[in-house]
Amino acid sequence: MPALKKTALTVISAALLSSFAIAPASAVGRDTSDDAPKPPAGMSRVGGELLGRSGTQVQLKSGAPVLPKDLTGRSWIVADAENGEVLASHNAHWRLPPASTLKMLFADTVMPALQPKTREYTVRDEDLADLGEGSSLVGIKEDLSYTVHDLWLGVFLRSGNDAVHVLSAMYGGVPKTVEAMQTHAEELQALDTKVVSPDGYDAPDQVSSAYDLTLFARSGLQKADFREYCSTAEAQFPGAEKKGGKRESFAIQNTNRLLTGADGVEPYKGIAGVKNGYTSHAGNTFTGVAERNGKVLLVTVMNPSSDETHAVYKEAASLLDWGFEASGKVTPVGELVPPKSADTGSGKGAPAAQGKDKGGHGPENGKKAVAADEGGSGGVGIALGIVGGVLVLLAGGVFLVNRRWPLPDLVRRLPRR
Repeated sequence: MPALKKTALTVISAALLSSFAIAPASAVGRDTSDDAPKPPAGMSRVGGELLGRSGTQVQLKSGAPVLPKDLTGRSWIVADAENGEVLASHNAHWRLPPASTLKMLFADTVMPALQPKTREYTVRDEDLADLGEGSSLVGIKEDLSYTVHDLWLGVFLRSGNDAVHVLSAMYGGVPKTVEAMQTHAEELQALDTKVVSPDGYDAPDQVSSAYDLTLFARSGLQKADFREYCSTAEAQFPGAEKKGGKRESFAIQNTNRLLTGADGVEPYKGIAGVKNGYTSHAGNTFTGVAERNGKVLLVTVMNPSSDETHAVYKEAASLLDWGFEASGKVTPVGELVPPKSADTGSGKGAPAAQGKDKGGHGPENGKKAVAADEGGSGGVGIALGIVGGVLVLLAGGVFLVNRRWPLPDLVRRLPRR
């Protein structure tokens, strides 16, 4: 064979291998019909250039496992919850209806302001007047009092829109809550998100993305109360009053089936939250966090097209399995960016987003501001590990998460089976 022809074949082969390393063709089962929704040609590049591309993005090193087959989610992402590295993604910035996974942003925004959690509130008729038809409910009744703790259990376990609306009333009303959520999303650099309803109920133009939902989870998980509620499998919820004023209670179970193992879904080893959702418009959505052998991963899956029952959980579980096996064997395709107010000068956390999103709202390269503490509404500090451990107070009042809080403790609280 002539030398020139050999050289040409070598170059072509190298190019093909490189393209396979970015997106293995066999890894994802896509709906290729002409009427299937398709991601926009230009998406946000927050977190990295590859994350703004459509299709599957992964860069496998030698010995890395290939991605699971038959993934049908319109959008998904697998990321290291501590250092923020995105291990693989698929249409990460596709703006899609989020359903109840938007409640993660609601909780991360509102929870710090509604303290202490023993605070009681008597529900008014108007607090429950604007619930969407067919809303998921925990069973809150007018003229009865509930603690903040009760209400958050209703949000996280039963995805109760009634609990969201009551907490919104306590916060100052739904319009104020929506405005605060939008502001907080922008602070977290979740620029794909537009908030219309605080509970995630379908509303015109209400969208988020797998990337943004993962940012919300990562931020919320740094709050002890958030971690407690999203990891609780079962609880008692106050019901009606009996004669003499004594309240009945009834059992509620978390709708996150990877946490509880309900409805035939295998509980996922090491799972510790976070939130699932469903509407007819959004389909099934899910963000989960899990720990295995000291590694903590976040995964988000949005709207799988598979007809398989509970496909969103099965695809999330398979992506988590892949992520734990692939950790250290892939080149990250992007990063989970820190909040705008996070000071990245210490080298902790992910660096600021590169470039601007397509709407021109992205952060400037290298831009820094003051860091916020764990409980503040302006950010979550610069450590961005998912769980609390020893908090070290540094000069200037910046809090750093020194080490992960022990996720296995959550697993031990799951119901026995």
